[in-house]
Amino acid sequence: MDKVPVQIDGHTLTLSNLTKVLYPADGFTKAEVLDYYQRISAVLLPHIAGRPMTLKRYPEGVDAESFFAKHAPAHRPDWIRTEDVESRSSRSREPGATVSYLVIDDLAALIWAANLAGLELHVPMWRFPGREPDLLVFDLDPGLPATVVDCCRVAEELRPLLEDEGLRPLPKTSGGKGLQLYAAISGLTAEQASARAKALAERMEEEHPGRVVSRMTRSLREGKVLIDWSQNNGSKTTIAPYSLRARTRPTVSTPVTWDEVAACQKTDDLFFTAPDVLARVDAHGDLFAPLLPLLAPEALPSCRGEHHHVRHHLQQPVSGRRAGVRGICRRRPREPAELRLHRQHVPQSGASEYRALLRQ
Repeated sequence: MDKVPVQIDGHTLTLSNLTKVLYPADGFTKAEVLDYYQRISAVLLPHIAGRPMTLKRYPEGVDAESFFAKHAPAHRPDWIRTEDVESRSSRSREPGATVSYLVIDDLAALIWAANLAGLELHVPMWRFPGREPDLLVFDLDPGLPATVVDCCRVAEELRPLLEDEGLRPLPKTSGGKGLQLYAAISGLTAEQASARAKALAERMEEEHPGRVVSRMTRSLREGKVLIDWSQNNGSKTTIAPYSLRARTRPTVSTPVTWDEVAACQKTDDLFFTAPDVLARVDAHGDLFAPLLPLLAPEALPSCRGEHHHVRHHLQQPVSGRRAGVRGICRRRPREPAELRLHRQHVPQSGASEYRALLRQ
C-alpha cells in the first residue's frame, strides 16, 4: 500500500505507508498509530489545542533514528495552523530567533502530524496568544533501581503539599518509567510558576532526603525520585496527555486516578498501551478533564464533545464481533460496530483495495 487519499473535515490528506511496522517488537503499524490518534482525538485535542507543538518523529520506527521537529515543515498544507515564537531557551543555537511552531487544534492536523510518524507530542504548559501558563507540572523520574512504584509513593507525599497551596493535582504516567502531576493554575508567569514548583520540590527533598532529589545532577539520583520542576520553564515541553511514546511497545502517557497511584505495587500496575487507553477512556472518560475548565470555550477544539470526525473515513462495517473500543466520548458504544485500522484488517495488495474501506 502506497498512498491513500482521505477527506477529513473538508481537508484532503494523503496517508502513506500504512502497513509499515513502527513498533517492531509489537508489530504495531503506522495504520494502527493513525487509528489510535483518530479514536483518542476527542479527549487528546482539548489538552494540546492552542499550544506550540514539538513532534518527535520516527520515520523508520521506534528502533531507528528519531528527531525532534520544532519548526513547522515547509511542505505542510496551507490550512495547518502555525505560530511564530521567539526562542528564549538558553540552549538555543540562536537565542532570540523566531521558531514557527505547529499548533494542532483539530483532527485533520492531528492525523496529518501522525502521518509524518510524529509518534510523540510534546507541548509546554501555556497556550497562545500569550505565554502565561495554565498548568503546573511535576515530572517524577526514578533513578535506578527506583521505579514508578517509588514515584507513586513520592506523589502521595507531594499531593497534600500541593493541596495546601490550593491546587488540585492530577496524576498521569509518563508512558515511560515515571509519573507526572499536573495542576491547573492562572495568574502566574512561567518564571513564577517555575519558582513555585522549585520551592515545593526542594521542600520535598529536605523532608525526604533518602527518597527525593530536586536537582538534575545524575550522581545524586541513584535510587531516588527526581522531582523535575524545570518543565515549567516556558521554553520547555512535556509529553502531552494521551500521546504515544516511542518505547518497545506502543505505550501512552496515561491519566490515572489517585486510587491507582495508591494501589501501585509493581511497575506493570501503571503500564498502559494504546488499546488499554482506548478501553479506559471508553469506560471512564477523560480523567484529566478537570484541568480544562479554566479555558475559554473558544480555546477548545470543536470535537470536545462528540467524537465525529475521521471515523467516517477510516472504517468499515463489521458483523458478528466487536472490533476494538468504540465511542471515545460515550459511556456505551453505538451500533453498528465500526472496524478501525487494525493490523489484521489492513489490506496488503495496494491502495485500491484499501480505498474500499474508506467512507467519504
